[in-house]
Amino acid sequence: MELVVNLVATVGGLITGVMNLFTDMFLTAPLKATIAHLEETELKTLKGEIKTVKAKSLWEKTGAVIMAVRRPG
Repeated sequence: MELVVNLVATVGGLITGVMNLFTDMFLTAPLKATIAHLEETELKTLKGEIKTVKAKSLWEKTGAVIMAVRRPG
């Protein structure tokens, strides 16, 4: 019985690997955000009065760290 379980697991892993390889051929590579794109991004406050500012204004006079995350969907 253990031999059958190992065989099924091996075949399942092989099929999964082939399917991943096949579907990866159709995916486009992700693009990296450029500094020009990040500068023009509009940021909104999360609390209090809603303000919209350009990201560039955060690091014009002082340094700032910005993390750009895109959610799927």
